[in-house]
Amino acid sequence: MCTKQEESGRGVLDLTFEICYMSAAPNEFLGYPCVYLRTELPPGAGRDNLIVEELKALQHQFGYLPADQLRALAQKIEVPVTRLHQVASFFPHFRLAPPPKCNVLVCRDMSCHLLGGDKLRMNIEKRFHGARETDLTIRGVSCLGQCDHPLAVSVNDRIYADVDEAQLEEMIRGVLATGELKEPFARYEQVQCKSDPYHGLDRYAAVRALVESRDWDSALAALKASGLRGLGGAGFPTEMKWQAVRSQPGPEKYIVCNADESEPGTFKDRHILTHIGHLVIEGMILAGLITGARKGILYIRHEYEHQERILEEELRRCRKEGLLGQKVLGSDLTFELDLFVSPGGYICGEESALLEAIEGKRAEPRNKPPFPVQQGLWNKPTVINNVETFAHVPQILMRGVEWYKAQGLNGTAGLKFIGVSGDVIRPGVYEVPMGTPVSEVIFNKAGGITGGKKLKAFAPSGPSAGYLPASMADVHLDFKSLADAGSMLGSGALVVCAEGTCMLDMALSATQFFRNESCGKCVPCRLGSQKMVDILTQWTIGKSTVDDMSLLDELSEAMKLTSICGLGQVVPVPIASVLKYFREEVEAHISRRECPSGVCFSGVPNRIASPEVVKLAPGAAISVKPTPPPAGNITLRKA
Repeated sequence: MCTKQEESGRGVLDLTFEICYMSAAPNEFLGYPCVYLRTELPPGAGRDNLIVEELKALQHQFGYLPADQLRALAQKIEVPVTRLHQVASFFPHFRLAPPPKCNVLVCRDMSCHLLGGDKLRMNIEKRFHGARETDLTIRGVSCLGQCDHPLAVSVNDRIYADVDEAQLEEMIRGVLATGELKEPFARYEQVQCKSDPYHGLDRYAAVRALVESRDWDSALAALKASGLRGLGGAGFPTEMKWQAVRSQPGPEKYIVCNADESEPGTFKDRHILTHIGHLVIEGMILAGLITGARKGILYIRHEYEHQERILEEELRRCRKEGLLGQKVLGSDLTFELDLFVSPGGYICGEESALLEAIEGKRAEPRNKPPFPVQQGLWNKPTVINNVETFAHVPQILMRGVEWYKAQGLNGTAGLKFIGVSGDVIRPGVYEVPMGTPVSEVIFNKAGGITGGKKLKAFAPSGPSAGYLPASMADVHLDFKSLADAGSMLGSGALVVCAEGTCMLDMALSATQFFRNESCGKCVPCRLGSQKMVDILTQWTIGKSTVDDMSLLDELSEAMKLTSICGLGQVVPVPIASVLKYFREEVEAHISRRECPSGVCFSGVPNRIASPEVVKLAPGAAISVKPTPPPAGNITLRKA
């Protein structure tokens, strides 16, 4: 295994991942024959695959998971009740105790953090001070996927965007008085996307043509020539992944779409599913036909109820037209496709954790190898791609490789959806040529910085990409340009910070998100993320030791090298980027107890760690305690 990072900044597991896929031999790794021993049972054995769906049904019926119902369910599906508790206690969507009459969750991450989410939560807490917990609870929550319409809140599991203090107070008082809650406002108007090759024409023409020709090799050759790479973060060549699954022996294979975008600032997949969801479905059908897989699962985050309904309707249409099911379009080919609604958690975006969730287990990442192309869902070869990646496939097969390549700039190929949020006038999703400069997106597409302020920093792909300074705003949005800049294209989540933003505060907020979302399986991530939050919290209140910097460096290196999955590996990225580009600002906090932006040293409530957020692996213990709030009055930065 590799023991150091490349200059591009890719981690050890990324390099191993690529080397493994380069081998076409089904059971080889780094040139050596391997025998993988995994104990997963096939579908139906023990009926573990029913666990998540049955728990969802129980919670929908009772509002939580009553103990007697869990015992009855355990008997019904023939699994130990402890298995049900293992799963139910892991996912944030499930509740093991009755909820209050009104349960309010206020988004606390990245764009909502920038624009006053903490202030909203604290002011609402003051207004309802003294309310009984059986009536009302108000807590912070990880990103709700509404970054283009802050502030976002969840009230009794319904997601609301563009919420202000008066609106939220009115909703809460209405629920407490009558139990009634208005439906969220539907903001989605259908828009035409340049990526859609059909515009008024009959859809699924690429599937029809492929079923008729059965020229799988030509389809793979087109994907290879196009240079299509994964557009959800990893950027792995799509053709190579599909070819690897196609080469695996046996008839049972799977196609999985990862629509669980949960990282702060990421919402472009929501846009794609809303407006060109048919291309995602078509891309999955094409993947099934090409690789020989007969079953597909589209894994979608549970907050995307509107998109779930859109996809369900499109799937019904596909089944009616013979595009799904046995004998696709009257042929001898079979491909079934179902939705799987996530029970919650950012870690489910990691491909192997996502597979564990589908299998009815805790969504804890697997050790690799084996990789999903070899042993994925139910221990069978599996293609896992992002929403946007699947949506690009019909474009390439319908319009041709040359058209696709011509859409990019400066030698890049294709179009790219970029979600822009934060301190911009027109936040939203923009479809731009791959290779477009960041400055073009911020100042022309998104209208520039709010309040006439100057640009201070931006994150090209949410917190996992780190922060770049305004002086680098002309960097191009493509894989190579951003890798050369020490960042990454990732999922295309462009978060913009105006002057007056404290970059240490932003690094702390991002680190808290990763800490909160750690699955708790591996020690480096579980304890390392908490320790990093402790260090940064102390810096924001002017407390540090001479060993902090060296400890932070050692901790960062250990997490990059030893964390099981990408979450633990990217925890150090936000503060590393801030120390690289905004070091004087950090040193002002440490050496002079001064925040140049006037944000810190005031006890911003997002620095108060919640005791319940650190998840533990079964049987694990932890001695790290949440950092207590500083003494004195608590005030907040202005939005």
